[in-house]
Amino acid sequence: MLKRGYKSKAWSGAQNCRVPVVVMSLTLMLMLVILFLVFRNDNGGEKPSLAYELPKLKWNSFDSLVQLHPTREFRNGTDLIWQVPESPKGVLFVAHGCNGRAINFWDQSPECPDCIGLPEERLLVLHGLARGFAVITISSARRCWTYGKEVLVVKDIIKWWIGGRKLEKLPIVALGASSGGYFVSALATAMKFNSIVLMIAEGMFGEMDIKGDYPPTLFVHMPKDLYRQQKIDEYTKILKDKGVDVGIVECMEFPLSLNTLADRIPGLDQTLSRRLFEFFKENGFIDSNGYMRKDGRQIKWKKILEEKKTLLLDKHLVPHIQEELNHAFAYHEMTSMHSDQIFKWFESHMS
Repeated sequence: MLKRGYKSKAWSGAQNCRVPVVVMSLTLMLMLVILFLVFRNDNGGEKPSLAYELPKLKWNSFDSLVQLHPTREFRNGTDLIWQVPESPKGVLFVAHGCNGRAINFWDQSPECPDCIGLPEERLLVLHGLARGFAVITISSARRCWTYGKEVLVVKDIIKWWIGGRKLEKLPIVALGASSGGYFVSALATAMKFNSIVLMIAEGMFGEMDIKGDYPPTLFVHMPKDLYRQQKIDEYTKILKDKGVDVGIVECMEFPLSLNTLADRIPGLDQTLSRRLFEFFKENGFIDSNGYMRKDGRQIKWKKILEEKKTLLLDKHLVPHIQEELNHAFAYHEMTSMHSDQIFKWFESHMS
């Protein structure tokens, strides 16, 4: 006969067996819920609303810290635009992508009347200036960068410019996006950088002989581009095997909101931002949670807007809006979203 309060070994064992069964059941249920949230976009392309949130960086976030007052020069037929902050601590060279120009990085001003200041480019420059970097941007000779003679031309321009500003003792870093990323990866074999950032570009590491003194390299990429992600994984191993410090930052898609365009684009007010958001929603360009259904380059939003004639849009705002639509879809676009991580990378390799 069992004493009161005493449990037999068989009964106790049965209870213990139930615990992992219950845990496994709960785990399975949780996994099913997660899978439902992840894959429910199979029906109508809807994305869950609990994903990525755009950082609160706005077009005027740096107004109290720094203003854009660049100097524009031409050397050997090459366009360069630059600005040096007070007490600079480093030099940053930035290379645009295909179809880009140096004017994309700077707001229109008396110093640069044809500058256009695209939202992501200008924020990168402002962030750099606010962190104490002298910033220089150079236009490629052709639509995209080339990787032979142009490497030496740009190297000479940067050295000439650094010498003219008496910045020789400062560390030098570089950032290139897309075609500019390939270019920076090649330029880093011809001149000494403290570190580099390759944005939406895997670099040219399959075609170069990498030495152990190659600069620390940060890949800032968009995982939706599966081919590029695969190449970055491959080249990361190559670089690490050579003893090169490597980092990776992934940029995910984010939903548009009523105020996104007003927050990111100078000269675009909240009324227009909200009307454009509703236009994108009514025409099925974004889903119910604000996510782009397709890359901004693949939708004919400008044509439909012109045909409907319900919304007058200043033409100079079109490339700015286009960039933010591409940016939100996060397949292949310049991004300032992770500027803080980018400049922390630069600053951690200054010595």
